[in-house]
Amino acid sequence: MVIDFSGTAGQVRTAFHTEIHNLVVNGKNHIANISDPQIPAALAAVVGIVSLHDFRPKSQYTLLGPPCPIFSPQCYPVVPADLATIFNFNPLFKLGLTGSGQAITVVEDADLYSYNDWKTFRSKFGLSGYTGGSLTTVHPSPASGTNNCTDPGYDNYAETTLDAEWASAAAPDALIVVASCKDTATFGFIIAAENLINQESPPAIISMSYGECERANGTSANAAINSAYQQGVAEGVSIFIAAGDQDADVCDSNVPATQGLNVNAYASTPYNVAVGGTDFLDTYRGENSTYWNSTNTSTYGSAKSYIPEMAWNDSCGSQLLAKWLRFSTTYGSSGLCNSPVARVLDTIFGFGLLTDAGGSGGPSSCAQAVPLLEGQPPVCIAGWPKPSWQSGVVGIPKDGVRDLPDVSMFAGWLSPWGHAYVFCWSNGYSCSGAPSTWPMASGTSFAAPIVAGIQALVNQNWGSPQGNPNYAYYRLAATEYGKSGSKDCNSSRGNKVASTCIFYDVTAGDNDAPCTGTENCYRPSGKYGVLSTSDSAYDPAYTATTGYDLATGLGTINAYNLVVNWPFFVPCCGN
Repeated sequence: MVIDFSGTAGQVRTAFHTEIHNLVVNGKNHIANISDPQIPAALAAVVGIVSLHDFRPKSQYTLLGPPCPIFSPQCYPVVPADLATIFNFNPLFKLGLTGSGQAITVVEDADLYSYNDWKTFRSKFGLSGYTGGSLTTVHPSPASGTNNCTDPGYDNYAETTLDAEWASAAAPDALIVVASCKDTATFGFIIAAENLINQESPPAIISMSYGECERANGTSANAAINSAYQQGVAEGVSIFIAAGDQDADVCDSNVPATQGLNVNAYASTPYNVAVGGTDFLDTYRGENSTYWNSTNTSTYGSAKSYIPEMAWNDSCGSQLLAKWLRFSTTYGSSGLCNSPVARVLDTIFGFGLLTDAGGSGGPSSCAQAVPLLEGQPPVCIAGWPKPSWQSGVVGIPKDGVRDLPDVSMFAGWLSPWGHAYVFCWSNGYSCSGAPSTWPMASGTSFAAPIVAGIQALVNQNWGSPQGNPNYAYYRLAATEYGKSGSKDCNSSRGNKVASTCIFYDVTAGDNDAPCTGTENCYRPSGKYGVLSTSDSAYDPAYTATTGYDLATGLGTINAYNLVVNWPFFVPCCGN
């Protein structure tokens, strides 16, 4: 379904009638085509050209670094023992469901900085006792033809490291496979995924933590990703993708939104699980001591139980953050986003209030686009159609398109709520001493490999790959939530949620963000508006509600209850 080709810029110009130019964008050198390629009539069966440029998708994590920020009210770094307590992995581990005999493949465009980081992470947090756990790196070649996957070496990012470590935290006896390929005009992790899917025996579980919005990714690249995933799930592969860390606007990153509402193209197909992000609600409610011990265990865990959650959103578009800082609105001249408080906290304490920092979600809207005027960005005409399995759960929008995310897991950062993931990355950081001095980070980059790890436990329990897990997720959620939601499984109940919940229904918070653009931006006054489905009224995008919502999907997962209640079947075709 996907064919690699290469050639000189002159050959590309002749074949596809578009020129490749050297560009400088935001101070960085790039190469890119400056007009849409034209497909020769003899190649009418070709959907399009995936990539003639070197603009890369974004890793979905934010590195914070030690120590805890001085403005955080409390600091509770999340370690594997906390994950196991909060999301109920421990009963599975006691039953021997630890990922034994399973493999989790994380696809990357860079190698690990150091294999010893993974070993140190497991040793420090008590995972090395699971002797079946191992780590290997491969550079998967295609099933036939010229090898398009070369060793990418190491780059100055932590993505590969955190993916491998936290997949192992969720399934400590699993084989973690880092499958990495060097970037060409096609991104290395896509090359790795395609080559793996085309193998005679493809992996059972693939996790990917990169993102780009549907509009910027382009119709051809969207179609290629969709086709690859479709083939994968038909072969029994379960594919987990980070939904994004840019609130409801994945096109922008670490700035106020300028391009309206957008979702991650790598997560929006009907053939993958889109994993969103949450944060814990204890600091907001002044309940830290209710959910965290004052001392750590031997493996540095301090969480007491499940902790109430909210949609992860650290921008000034968050209604909860505005209320916590004693603002009546997020928007307008007197709202949080236009206040001196937002500017001071953003520049001095690193809150990131004037950025789009939070878990991404929303409806697919630009899987297909058409050029309108030469030199102008393409116009979106359609998102991916709503898959058959995305139905039957209260809250699912009747919008006719694929909605994101499907499920979520904790992904928040330290400021202002005081929680973040710890990992070992010795590239300029120390992995000795207390983990509170180790690197810390946030993002759905952590959530995706963790949910992939849960799938390894499912596969171990049933003894076979399960293809697209969304069939099971939505079936189980429809039963749990019924026609009006489940009060017993409302995440806001915290340690009083029912012990039988498969999903914790996150109903607090939103993934709105500040904006300055003219699209999906409600700005009645002041420099900054907030993302809204209406430009003339405040309709925040998007609010966590009962059942499914575009901020957190079906909610977060109770690992034990999901695994033991999994409806065993062998699905066909993934849609």
